[in-house]
Amino acid sequence: MNKILSTLIAASVFSSSLLHAADLPPLQSDTEPNRIDWAQLDAKFGPVPKAGPDLKIGGVSKTLTNEYWRTLGKGYANAAKQYGVTVVYQAAANEDDQMGQLAIAETLITQGFKGLLVSPQTDANLEPAVEEAKSKGITVINVNDAVMPGAVHYVGNVQKDNGVRVAQWFIKNRPQGGKVAVIEGQPGVYAARQRTQGFRETIEADKKFQVVASVPANWSRETAYNNAATILQQHPDLIGFYSNNDDMALGVVEAVHAAGLTNKVAVFGTDGISDAYASILRGELTGTVDSFPELTGEVAMNVALRVIGGQPLPRVVSTPQAIITKDNAQQFKTANRDQLIKLLQQN
Repeated sequence: MNKILSTLIAASVFSSSLLHAADLPPLQSDTEPNRIDWAQLDAKFGPVPKAGPDLKIGGVSKTLTNEYWRTLGKGYANAAKQYGVTVVYQAAANEDDQMGQLAIAETLITQGFKGLLVSPQTDANLEPAVEEAKSKGITVINVNDAVMPGAVHYVGNVQKDNGVRVAQWFIKNRPQGGKVAVIEGQPGVYAARQRTQGFRETIEADKKFQVVASVPANWSRETAYNNAATILQQHPDLIGFYSNNDDMALGVVEAVHAAGLTNKVAVFGTDGISDAYASILRGELTGTVDSFPELTGEVAMNVALRVIGGQPLPRVVSTPQAIITKDNAQQFKTANRDQLIKLLQQN
């Protein structure tokens, strides 16, 4: 089945690239020059166009087993209520269920949705559905974090910057340098590749640090625990880990604790889920790069309605991120949206 899926996806990506080659180059969301910051949308394009009460937007997520994606859906719901539209949010059973996610997207296409907000499991698994949606005039917005090369519009943060920020923390707070390791997400996914690359390039440029291991854990907390335990056995003098998401980082924290190295090994994640904040405030997880999924969901719905309403938006709308440690976790934990936006503007 996996081989068949890979063949179908490869064929889809090839045909997609032929279809759009004359219009748009393959999307690289981190470096795409045709972009705008989320906070500039109102100033540049004015208010969101009014939508009719019968407008339906579908959300297709990776999985609801990860808090990040549940929180993103909450952002969709917030914005849908604000703008008076209907949103239906569905997700695959787990982060390896590529065919299940594709089936969800294909079903929504047949049900009269005007727009789709999609967060693909890989950079390619939803391409068949996306091409079908485009052929039917359905607006598709690629929302964090896998990036479809043929995507016309993308909403999300600068993935590479997640890793860069963590590396900069190590350089500033561990000036003596040392051995570090990376727990990667799913192989072949743009976000995992960019986060890892941002961390490695930045920390290795310092020359005092050595990346002794960089292994995938497929967004799995259990796999991350096992991989981290192995790395710690091989490198008991390790000073830190960077994980491509928070679920994996929390697995790493457990491995570090089991090895009796909690006060010696710094652990960082990415996403900013509530369990990560709680772990940071307990003094376990060192930090995370919060990409504010609820706000990202709100921005994505905002963008979808603007595109459906005919506004000529840039190809990429960048959403915020901030590095969170015990020093500022309580501030950023706020549920007050106005206060959060103020903090982000200062960040």
